[in-house]
Parts: sequence; C-alpha cells; structure tokens
Amino acid sequence: MRAVPNSLTAFAETKLASLEAQSLRRTLKPTHRLDGLWVERNGRRLLSFSCNDYLNLSHHPAVKAAAVAAIETHGVGAGASRLVTGDTPLFAELEARLAALKGAEAACVFGSGYLANTGIIPTLMREGDLILADELAHACIWSGAQLSGATVVPFRHNDMADLAARLAAGRSGAARCLIATDGVFSMDGDLAPLDQISALAQAHDAWLLVDDAHGLGVVGEAGRGSAALFPTAKIDLAMGTMSKALGGYGAYVCASRPVIDLLKTRARTLVYTTGLPPANVAAALAALDIIAAEPERVAAPLARARRFTRSLNLPEAQSAVVPIVMGEADRALRAAQALEAKGFLAVAIRPPTVPMGTARLRLAFTAGHTDAQVDDLAAALRPLMAA
Repeated sequence: MRAVPNSLTAFAETKLASLEAQSLRRTLKPTHRLDGLWVERNGRRLLSFSCNDYLNLSHHPAVKAAAVAAIETHGVGAGASRLVTGDTPLFAELEARLAALKGAEAACVFGSGYLANTGIIPTLMREGDLILADELAHACIWSGAQLSGATVVPFRHNDMADLAARLAAGRSGAARCLIATDGVFSMDGDLAPLDQISALAQAHDAWLLVDDAHGLGVVGEAGRGSAALFPTAKIDLAMGTMSKALGGYGAYVCASRPVIDLLKTRARTLVYTTGLPPANVAAALAALDIIAAEPERVAAPLARARRFTRSLNLPEAQSAVVPIVMGEADRALRAAQALEAKGFLAVAIRPPTVPMGTARLRLAFTAGHTDAQVDDLAAALRPLMAA
C-alpha cells in the first residue's frame, strides 16, 4: 500500500522551516537551577539574569521546608477541583493573607497566572461589553479577553490620551467596560500609571484589572506591588502570581467578597481544573512570611537593577526587569551567545513574545546578585550594545 502523506506533519515542517529562517524558532533547553542564582546548561555553570525568582525564594530553606511539610500532611496533589475535594485548609489561610496584603476583602487562588486571567475575564465580561487592554499587556489578558466574547480594543502602551479617546468612543455602546493592564510590564520593566488609569475608569464607570505578576514582592511599600506606588488608584481586580518573587507556583486575584464568591462558583479555569498542589500553597505562605520579615531582601532587586542602568547610562529601572533591545532576532541571539561564553545566562526574547523589530535581552535582577556581578554583566554588555 502507498503511504498517505501526513498533512499535519507537512504543515508543521513548513512552519518550523519558516521560523528557523527568521531566527524565531524556539526550543526547550534543559536547565538545572542550582540555587537562586546559578544554573547549569549543557554541562556549564552560568550566572543567571533570566529568572523571575526575584527574591531567590525558590531555594530558600524555610520555603522548601514548608512545601515538604505540606506534602507529608496533605499529599502531593489536591486530588480534585477545589469545588469537589481539592480545597485544602491551606487555601483559606493563603487567600486571607493575600487579601490583607492587597487591602482587599477577599482573594481567590488559581493554578497559574494564565489560568487566572483566562478565568476571571470571561466570568465577568461577555458579548456586548467592552474590554480596553494595554497593547503590551500579558498574553493571558488577551486570551481571557478573546474568550469572553466582548469587544476587545487595544490602547497604546501607557498612553492615557489614547485610552481616554477609546473610552469616549466605545463606552456608551457597551453594557459593561473593563480596562486591563499589567502593573509591571514583564518585557519592558516599566510601570503602568495606575492613578491615571483608575481616574479614567471611575469617570467612565469601568472596572480596572491589574496583572501585577512582576510587582508583588519587588516594588511598592513592603513589597505590596505596583498599586502601593499609587495610593489613590482604585483597583477592582488585583491579580498576581506566586511564581515570581514568591518563588513557587500559582496565582491569585483580590477583589470584593461578592466578586470573589462569583469567581469561585463560575470561573471555568477554577471550577474545571484540579486545585493547586498543597506544597505550592504552603510555599507561598512561607514566602509571604519572609517578605514581611526581610524588607532589605525586598528592596534589593530594584537596587541592583538601578545600579545596572546607572552603569550603562540607561533610563532608571522602575522594576527588577531591564530590557536591552537589540532589534532583530539574530542580533539578540548573538548577544546572548556572547554573554553565555562569558558565563552569563541572558536569554534572548523574540517575537511573538515581543513586537517585531524589538528582540531583546530581558535582564532580571534578584536579591542575591552582588554589586560585583551586576558590574561584570554591565562590562560584558557594553561592547555588545555598541556593535
């Protein structure tokens, strides 16, 4: 019998070849994270500036001990959806802590940041509603917005005049309106002007969702996140993750108690998925204890990032993330390879994660990086930026 051509395989091969030609094909690279700073790749020990473990808590003894103790008490997995039998007692404790930290009435823990935003937004928005999202908002905000069936309109990044114009043009024809933005933008490291966005939201009876995955534990008083920098801002949905500064996994949203109660009974990504493993919940609780007890650790990532930007005469860092925009993907890859040869891991970020023509090295600074290590990275980067 003659073999029937596999059209799916042929499609995949064509797409992969096209991505390869544009230096846009991405592959997984096994990485052994030795501690909060050092990694091992291909048998080489590298100093990482590419990890979101901003406070180096993923390897902290107290965080690991809490996770191990939770496994011994509650088992490895939750066993079911939280609405069935997967709601371990640890969830209530963590949600109360997160709500208190964010100054909200209640909180809801999800399995991941992507699950959170793809569950929150469709629960609250539907056809006939309007969603306005910053054009550089995280991909999970866009996915949640598209799943909702609402009209989705981007506004120019941190451009309040453009947001105001789009609100004026679309708000009157929509039943409900949601404005969605990152608090700290994950690829650029800049902050959203939450006070101005909040004022526009209130003027147009719109709800404000802020994804602060990269703000919690890093910026704001006591590491409370980007909203703490804008005390006049009214944030209806304060979302974030436990997978960055808290060093573990999972996500949350803080809001009024009725909103949280609605999400817990109707958000599909909570209702129809197994609950977060108990070890992750316990680890997050231990991480919050450390954040509360060690303000110097919380302050360190931003201080390191600002030391770096001063060294290279870059705009002052607003968060632990500093982008070095190289332009084309192949140039960013070459720069990453050159740094790796010198012992640094600084992964090249390419489209579609960032817009075309803005491939970059996305540098993430942590509490554990020393001043000398930051200075060494700056020295290694200086000639690559000029090339």
